[in-house]
Order: sequence, then C-alpha cells, then structure tokens
Amino acid sequence: MKRPRGIGFYAPAGFALDPPAVDRAQTRLVAMWERVTVDPTCRTRWQRFAASDDERLAAVMRMAHDPQVDLAITLRGGYGWTRLLPRIDFQAIAAARKQWLGYSDFTAFQLAALAHAGMVTFAGPTVSDFGAAQPSAFTLDHCFGLLDQPRYEVACDLDGPDVVTAGTLWGGNLALVAHLCGTPHFPSVEGGILFLEDVGETPYRIERMIYQLHHAGVLARQRAILLGRFTEYVLSPNDGGYDMDTAVAHVRQLCGTPVFTGLPFGHVPDKLTLPVGGRCDLMVRDGRGTLAFSAYVD
Repeated sequence: MKRPRGIGFYAPAGFALDPPAVDRAQTRLVAMWERVTVDPTCRTRWQRFAASDDERLAAVMRMAHDPQVDLAITLRGGYGWTRLLPRIDFQAIAAARKQWLGYSDFTAFQLAALAHAGMVTFAGPTVSDFGAAQPSAFTLDHCFGLLDQPRYEVACDLDGPDVVTAGTLWGGNLALVAHLCGTPHFPSVEGGILFLEDVGETPYRIERMIYQLHHAGVLARQRAILLGRFTEYVLSPNDGGYDMDTAVAHVRQLCGTPVFTGLPFGHVPDKLTLPVGGRCDLMVRDGRGTLAFSAYVD
C-alpha cells in the first residue's frame, strides 16, 4: 500500500462557487488514500474573493509551511493572484519543496514562481474539478499518473506540421500570460514549448493577446506553441465569419514558430496535468503528437 500523500486545499483567488464540491473532493481523495487538509479560505467569501488579500496570502504560506501538505491544490481560478505576487516570498516557497497544482488564474503564480525561483509547478485540476458531481476519469488518471512518476508520456491528436523538438514547457491561461508579459513576474524562456488556453474570450481578443506576445518577441523565441481549448465565447454579427479557425490561421502566418491545436487542456472537464518549468519532448507525425514530460521532480 502506498504512503498517503498529504494534500492541502486552499483558496488564493475566487471563492467557492459550489461549496459542497469541497467536501466531495475531500471525500474522493481520502478514498484514494490521500490525507487532506482544508484551509479555512475554502469556505469563506470576501467581495469577489475567497478572503482578503492578507488572509489569502497567509493561506499560501500555510500550505508552504504545513509539514502535512505535500501537494497544494488551489480551490479554483477567478481573480486574485495578481494582487499577491509582489508580496510572495518565492524563495521560501521553493525551499519548502511542495508540489503546487491548479490552472486559470493560477497561471500568474506559476509564471512568477518560474521567473523568481525556477520552480516547477503543475497546470492541472483544481479542487473544483476533483469535487465535480461527475469528475473526469481522464483528468484524475493523468494528474496522478504524472505526479507519481518522474517521467510521463501522453499521446493526443495535434493539428500542425510534423516536428521533433524539445524544450522547457511553460504557459497557461492566455489572458494571464499576456497580462504578465513585460513585468518582473514573466519568465524569460528561450527555446521553450509554450502552451495556451482561455475561456470566455472571443477569437479577435485571443488574436490580440497573442499579438502582444508576438510584438514582445516571445513567440519567436519558442520551439513550438501548443494551443489548448478556447471555450465559452459567443461570436457576434460584427465578426462576419471571423472565427477561431481564422484566428489560428492568422497566428500561424504571424511567426515562424510551429503552432499546434488540439492540446487536451483548458476550462474543460478532460484536461492533462502539465509540468510548468519541466521538460517536454514533443514529436508530431501525421497529426498525432507524443509529449514526454520529465525534469519536474526534485
């Protein structure tokens, strides 16, 4: 029988939209032979946040310093990490040697942790995913499959040119990646593999944010760009047929870096867990991709 993993739930951004999901997530993970600590911020609300900035920052540090927590999982996304970044002691968090898991607004912490401390963090399910009424077996299997091994390989359909390459995997929610570009919290990644996703952003806004990364020279410095799911947007009559496929085609003409669509990641039930700051070996042949992740375990 494997050693129980100490898991911590905490809320560094938005409040719980479905409070019973916290209990469901705890029950499921305990049944999987995990120990679970639930921070008080998972059950409170302050304005649009789970708690005040001071208390949410304190929750982050409680996760870092709790000897019973090996893996800290954010409650959900929303908005909130940006307010905390200047006050976070990333060196202390890195020294705590914990695993940190989440996505969406969590991207801000992930990029800053990579920029300031070279930390590897994990883009993947939140407490809300683990606590869904019908959680995704795909998501759970890939999450613990990766976290429990020093090397992990997945295959998926990827639309784009044939390629064999490798580099540091990084990225996340496009709005947050663009938001941090040009700030001290933005990592300088040369020859990386950049992945992007978003929710509620129309194609022209997605293209505009990608243009920001292009104008900043970020795209040209990457070896590949992996686009995940872009969901929950509504086209307007003003778009005149301009849709996501059109935006992607334009982005492909924009830079010489190969662009792929189809990465199973985003604001969707079925998502991979991706090591931000780890290594990704990427091979694509005839629309079928293999991603091998490594260098994400101390």
